[in-house]
Amino acid sequence: MISSPEILIIMLLAGLVAGLLMGFPVPFVMLGVSMVVGYLGVGSGFFPMMILRVFETMQNYILIAIVLFVFMGIMLEKSGAAERLFTSVHVLLGGLKGGLALTVVVVCTVMAAATGIMGAPVIIMGLFALPEMIKRGYDKALSSGTICAGGTLGILIPPSIMLVVYGPMAGISVGKLFMGAVIPGLILSALYIIYILAVCHVKPELGPPLPPDRRRISLKSKLMMIVTSLIPTVFLILAVLGTIFFGVAAPTEAAAVGAFASILLAGAYRRLDWKTLKEAVYRTTVVSSMILLIVAAAFVFTGTFMLVGGGDLVKDWLLGLPVGRWGVLMIMALAFFVFGLFMEWVGIVPILVPIFTPVIAALGFDPLWTAILFCVVMQTSFLTPPMAPALFYIKGVAGDQIDFGSHIVRGAIPFIVLQIIGVILIALFPRLALWLPAIMIR
Repeated sequence: MISSPEILIIMLLAGLVAGLLMGFPVPFVMLGVSMVVGYLGVGSGFFPMMILRVFETMQNYILIAIVLFVFMGIMLEKSGAAERLFTSVHVLLGGLKGGLALTVVVVCTVMAAATGIMGAPVIIMGLFALPEMIKRGYDKALSSGTICAGGTLGILIPPSIMLVVYGPMAGISVGKLFMGAVIPGLILSALYIIYILAVCHVKPELGPPLPPDRRRISLKSKLMMIVTSLIPTVFLILAVLGTIFFGVAAPTEAAAVGAFASILLAGAYRRLDWKTLKEAVYRTTVVSSMILLIVAAAFVFTGTFMLVGGGDLVKDWLLGLPVGRWGVLMIMALAFFVFGLFMEWVGIVPILVPIFTPVIAALGFDPLWTAILFCVVMQTSFLTPPMAPALFYIKGVAGDQIDFGSHIVRGAIPFIVLQIIGVILIALFPRLALWLPAIMIR
């Protein structure tokens, strides 16, 4: 056996990086490296300990919410609610410069509060909004960047699956995380809207308004569109977040309410049949299994890291740096950003959060505020290559008319800057993340 924790930590991290660079699946890399290093550091007793750790993880009641929220998001996608909402908001905002881009941000914000996932809004807007934007003469870079950035709101604005995973890792109430993420998520949405308004005001050719003949719809028709598209989606949001905020239900029970409400919504839109339900259950099983497998593997990886002394090493190293408490916080935030360049949040959260949580406590920072801060930092990972899943989603549905480099990547850069501005605002004004949880009814 190897007794030096430094050597074991180097082997663990080097094995993780090497496995990921060779293209092996994330959970199998973490499990494989953990078993080798755990055996070398602890001996054969390592294996039963890790088996128990996986069972403890999978018995966590709050993780059931992952399955339910994924199902809710998929059912909402199949109900056609996003398309209806896009048509309604498009009519209302189409007369503004950049109105189509503004519509995308508004719809993505509403969908984020109703789904908790990132992929669905990006794909839906890529299929329905992007062709319309190109047809209306919108700049391709602005169009691509808007859809990618708007779609990433789904991973931050509750009911975010990322927050469901983050809570148990850091020992923070998922309900408080949900409430804490509402205002930061809306701030990012507002920053996107301000940017689009500003750039289209300076250069109207980037986002021309909708022609007057396309906006001539009676007030009665507009009200009917709002009633049939916006109100049902808002009802679904309130069914989830409202029950949590007013203390009626815990996040897992609220997820069950949301899943049931999404079935009712699909039925109301006449999109509910046996084929739809079967496909939703199948996709939920695939997506949830992937997430839970990575969570379990990351728990084993983190457990190995702690078992061989990595937690104490990192804590002592960070607290010993001559940069002050704020400098240490910046280093931890930078670690989330760098990991996000190469790994999705589902692998980052179970690895970094258990390691950094004791350091945050020792520095005296509010754990809820730092959690929201780190989550906003991780949101940038969806737009920053080489990982950048949102960019690849939009490329997958856009086809050859959109170039990955000159359109998608270039269009995402201004929104990455806006996300960094959002991180700075939350760092400077902690109340943005702490106000709603403070007034939340327990």
